[in-house]
Order: sequence, then structure tokens, then C-alpha cells
Amino acid sequence: MSTADARPDAETIQRIISLIDLTDLDDAHRDDGLGELFADAATHGTAAVCIWPEFVARAAVELAGSGVRIATVANFPDAEGTVSEVAAEVASSLAAGANEIDVVLPWRRFVAGDVARATEVVETAARIVHDVPNAILKVILETGELGGSSVIAGVARCAIDGGADFVKTSTGKMGSGATADAVATMLDVIKQRQTQVGIKPSGGIRTVAEACTFLDLAAERFGSGWATPETFRFGASSLLTDALEALDGTE
Repeated sequence: MSTADARPDAETIQRIISLIDLTDLDDAHRDDGLGELFADAATHGTAAVCIWPEFVARAAVELAGSGVRIATVANFPDAEGTVSEVAAEVASSLAAGANEIDVVLPWRRFVAGDVARATEVVETAARIVHDVPNAILKVILETGELGGSSVIAGVARCAIDGGADFVKTSTGKMGSGATADAVATMLDVIKQRQTQVGIKPSGGIRTVAEACTFLDLAAERFGSGWATPETFRFGASSLLTDALEALDGTE
């Protein structure tokens, strides 16, 4: 029986919590909820927080010693930055204390046939990120705007070949978020490439049941133990709340 078909046990729920990038990318760039976000991440042991670049330095101070990693975004959300602009964003965030960068691949360029430009953005970001010990690059594909599995697969290959450590579905700012079809396609590309690249379903994931669906897709391809914080993340803001409520129900 899959995890999605069964009532999740405490171990499964704790595992989901450990895979969350607890996210606050509010359009107004408000900072009034960040203290609570950081405290929740540290208390419950999420993999990371994901926040706007201007809040990275604060996160580095408040999360010091917690084990929670600090992710931020670049070329976000419209994917229209120049290569030099993306490079500057990435370098600045790393200098401020980020150790994970979620960069949006220029998907419009890719769809229009400018694969070289899309690749250049990813390669540039990867080169800067990988110069920093223990830093990783997640590449956002914006799968809801890509129109079909063949295009999603092509963009995923572009990201992986350009140096992505993770491929991520969505910004959460346009179109659909994570879907089972998109995640399955991305996992298939990872498997075909025989690479250590991880995956981050992101956008619209609010419940433990939804999270279990994505874990099952990974388990079908790589085994039940594959999804760890080194290979699998959930980008979410409210999933933690549902997971904690579900955890209470297992007691």
C-alpha cells in the first residue's frame, strides 16, 4: 500500500517535516512573520527556510547553530534577469549567508528556442554556487507554464546538464504549482540521466496526503529510502501546519 493510500504514521509525518523548505516569499516582502518562521523551522526540524534575499542576513543570525539551511531565490519570479544580474543576485545572497539558491531558469527563452541563454543562466549560477562549500543550486522550471511532459523533460535536462543539484517545479507565483505528472516527468529525467540530482515539488502543496503522493512517485523509481533532505524537498508554507496537526492525531 502506498503512503498516499494509508493513514500516515508518525514516522512518515516526521519524515515529511524533515523535507520541507519552509517558505515565506510574500509578494509584499513583509518581514513581520519571519521570527515565527525561523522558530518553527528550528523547533520542528525542517530542512531549510526559503526567503527573499533581503532577509538572508537576518536568517543567518537567527538560525545559527540550528541545522536549518537558508535558501533564497534568484531571477525570481519572472525569469527575465540578464546573466550578469542573476550572477550578482546569487553572489550577494551567498555572501549574506545563504547556502541554497533557488534560481528560475529562463523558461520563456527555452520554449522560444533560445536554449543557449537558458543554459548560460544555469551554468553561471552553478559555477558561483559551487565555489561555496556545501552550497547547492535548485533550478526552478515553472512546469505549469511549459505545456506538456516533453517540454518539461527538455527543461529538466537543460537544468541538470547546466549544473543543478535539484530541479524544482514552480515559483508558486503563476500557473499551476506542483502536479503529479510534472514531478513524475522530472523524476524520470533524473533516472535517465543516472545522476545524483534531487527534486523539489513546490507550489500548492498544503497537506500530508498531497506530500505522500509525491513521495510515492519517488519511491516507485528510486526506492522507499531515496527521499532524504539531500535528494528531496517540499517547497511549502502551510504543509508544516497540516503535518503537525496530523502528528497530533497519531498520538
